[in-house]
Amino acid sequence: MPKKLIKRLMPDHLTIKNNKHLKIFGTLLHNANLWHLNRRSVSKAFAVGLFFAFMPVPFQMVLAAGFAIIVHANLPLSIVLCWITNPLTMPAIFYFCYVVGTWIIGVPTRKFAFEASWQWLVDSISTIGPAFMLGCLVLATVFSILGYLAINTFWRFSVAKEWKKRKERRS
Repeated sequence: MPKKLIKRLMPDHLTIKNNKHLKIFGTLLHNANLWHLNRRSVSKAFAVGLFFAFMPVPFQMVLAAGFAIIVHANLPLSIVLCWITNPLTMPAIFYFCYVVGTWIIGVPTRKFAFEASWQWLVDSISTIGPAFMLGCLVLATVFSILGYLAINTFWRFSVAKEWKKRKERRS
């Protein structure tokens, strides 16, 4: 059952409640619905976490936590799913976002070399920025919807399978 697997992999709720970056939410973190594992909260958490994983903004986890609180999604899962974009995966994912953005806009991809400077960032916003941001928004939306639907379907299938097993055992 997905609930057992997710529960095993999830961090402790006290660790998240005591996180220094999440202190801004105060008593909102004490809502018990943010910590429950059920089909609706987990599906919403996948949607929220995957959406913010594709957003190229700092403090993705804080934004995901805030949105999870608003939509009553499972908070730890929403935060953990932001880690899909980490220093190892971020270059490939964000390059794919850029390619998708250029495809949607209909412009050719440009060759560029990353530089860790403010000037490069300012110059890139006008050249590759629009395609990159559009690609991020489109992929964030697509993957959050797909994640929501996949988890919702998988959860329903798992529960139906368990009910069938239980019915067979009783017969």
